[in-house]
Amino acid sequence: MGEPSIAFTGQCELNLSPNKIQIQRDDTTFDAYVVGKDDAPGIVVIQEWWGVDFEIKNHAMKISKLEPGFKALIPDLYRGKVGLDTAEAQHLMDGLDWPGAIKDIRASVNWLKANGSKKVGVTGMCMGGALAVASSVLVPEVDAVVGFYGTPSSELADPAKAKAPIQAHFGELDNFAGFSDVTAAKNLEEKLKASGVANEVHIYPGNGHAFLNRSPEGVSRRKSMGLSDEDEAAVELAWSRFNSWMKHYLA
Repeated sequence: MGEPSIAFTGQCELNLSPNKIQIQRDDTTFDAYVVGKDDAPGIVVIQEWWGVDFEIKNHAMKISKLEPGFKALIPDLYRGKVGLDTAEAQHLMDGLDWPGAIKDIRASVNWLKANGSKKVGVTGMCMGGALAVASSVLVPEVDAVVGFYGTPSSELADPAKAKAPIQAHFGELDNFAGFSDVTAAKNLEEKLKASGVANEVHIYPGNGHAFLNRSPEGVSRRKSMGLSDEDEAAVELAWSRFNSWMKHYLA
């Protein structure tokens, strides 16, 4: 997938693949990838533990094409590194500066708001799902959140203090204990009730971790991890719920 580099102008029409840009944060800059119409509502799309790879770009492309149209932006939290197997991905996630990642997300939200998006949501999958939920607590500029199969550690953020509406999605068969299994999903649901923000938590029967990943490469990788469920109806339902949530809060 091509990633032509563009100047930091914010002039980004609907493209066939995400454009690479640079965003300023504190006294540093980081790469990000953006796709969609300039004046559309913005959505920050946060990577899985793999990094900014084909699958998270697929998700950003899909989000940009949902009705009525969104401007999707992926911040590169790993600064160009991508995990090619689970051990490498685990190593990269273990080494992540989580508070720094929150700063990247905030800078991404503010970049979108400065470049044509009146409202901005945050979404993410796996590690990105945990960060998306945390952004509702820690990034006051966020207008809505949808997290997929991930919950933040108590050290990073307490979802009971969420400030933006949150929708969350989990697979019933997910076995990442304490992070994205059913127990983690139920704990998140209780904390969101305590927060007082609008919230929904959906658990998909018969589905495991990362069930949204439906590209041929993503399916192959899931199977190599022992995740063989293929439930297109659940995937479509999850995207439909995502779209309704973001459209409601960002329109």
